[in-house]
Amino acid sequence: MTMDTQPWRDRLARPAEYIEYLKERDREVGACLEIREPEPGAHAVGRAVGDSLRSGGTARGPLAGLPFAVKNNIAVRGWRLTCGSKMLSEIVAPYTATAVGRLVDAGAVVVATTNLDEFGMGSSTDNSALGRTNNPRDLSRVAGGSSGGSAAAVAAGEVPFALGSDTGGSVRQPAAFCGVYGLKPTYGAVSRYGLTAYASSLETIGVLASSPDLAEAVFETMSAPDPRDQTSVRRPAGAGDESGDKRLDPADAPSPVRRVAALRVSEGLSSEVSCVYRDSIRAMRDAGLEVDEIDIPSLEYAVPSYYTIAAAEASANLARFNGIRYGIRPFHSDSPQDLIMDARSDGLGAEVKLRIMLGTFVLRSGFQEQYYGKAQRIRTRIARDVDSVFASYDALLSPVFPTPAFARGDASMDAFAQRLADKFTVTANLAGIPALSFPAGVKGGLPVGLQLHATAFAQRRLFALHRSLADRFPALPCDGPLVEGGER
Repeated sequence: MTMDTQPWRDRLARPAEYIEYLKERDREVGACLEIREPEPGAHAVGRAVGDSLRSGGTARGPLAGLPFAVKNNIAVRGWRLTCGSKMLSEIVAPYTATAVGRLVDAGAVVVATTNLDEFGMGSSTDNSALGRTNNPRDLSRVAGGSSGGSAAAVAAGEVPFALGSDTGGSVRQPAAFCGVYGLKPTYGAVSRYGLTAYASSLETIGVLASSPDLAEAVFETMSAPDPRDQTSVRRPAGAGDESGDKRLDPADAPSPVRRVAALRVSEGLSSEVSCVYRDSIRAMRDAGLEVDEIDIPSLEYAVPSYYTIAAAEASANLARFNGIRYGIRPFHSDSPQDLIMDARSDGLGAEVKLRIMLGTFVLRSGFQEQYYGKAQRIRTRIARDVDSVFASYDALLSPVFPTPAFARGDASMDAFAQRLADKFTVTANLAGIPALSFPAGVKGGLPVGLQLHATAFAQRRLFALHRSLADRFPALPCDGPLVEGGER
């Protein structure tokens, strides 16, 4: 592992000073919803690990003594679990998500929860009811979404890594906007227990980190089957080693990547993203890889298929937030029906209401087969087409978003345009495959991210491929704004 994490352990060893720094740094960024000093004794882990390393000893693990942040739709016991919504603004989590618990068991320390688009619905984090998150690279621009708070916290140098959730690109898009690394794992590789459900068949807990090595270490720590989550699965037979390790990745030494497919994109990209994409394809070829540009015609229908399925699942999952068992309750209502209507009208934002209404519509009797059933068939076709790509290629390269981080209030990136721009990210969720977003260049002082996809459960292949190309892509500092060329 080639990541330098000791400075973070040194920070955590001085908890009061570190928390004050975190709060001060976050005043202009707005990445966090809640910041707390570690529990008594937690900071001692950082000090003990640091002392052990300095004396030539070994640490308990690569994450021991590291602070991290958690997207506020993932449960951390005793912390508020708001999902960025007024509806849940006073809810306190009674338990800890499995993914968070495994990181804490490995010695990592939760120091903050992060802002998000309400219930994970958005591409800017501007849909949060609880605060605004700015892009640390340019405070006038959005951080991306819906895990914008987690990406901004890492990019601003507040924490070395953070957890997010990815339903249609919500880890990878903000990672690309903020110039950090974002991993969307294979569906089922990381337990979803403790993740507030939005679209259950699409979403997974992911990682945002300041380095690919750290992202990989976090993923490996989190990934394992969980009896409390029926969507978590064991590593497929033949994909693991003989040690009895139950982690979900392929073997410790993934086969070398030789052939890469690059999605052919003839239009729709900004000049900045197009330039970086072309340069990256050229860099891969210069590194000795065989790179072919390919078409996947079914991707034309990925966005409508995704939004139909996601909205349908959201309308069912969010029905419980009605002011009776969960959520804010009006002071007075004449009937239970009025109570629910008043609570949801006041507690939910416009984007959430829109998606619930769309989902309810496509599930109505007489419409379900026409819309939802058709969307599921398209999803199956997309998954098969993607599988056919991996029959011939080791990985797939594509853009993450058509533009770099856009300015807040940019009329060309209204809500509808943002949904259409998800065309490059939703494929991984529809197909259930892993994808890694990485900084590929800097244009106009803004990071431009691309993403690598691999077949299911081949997360290590993605990291190995990026590691082999690391000297051809910029290593962006995570503590301040950028200028052209990737320097501060």
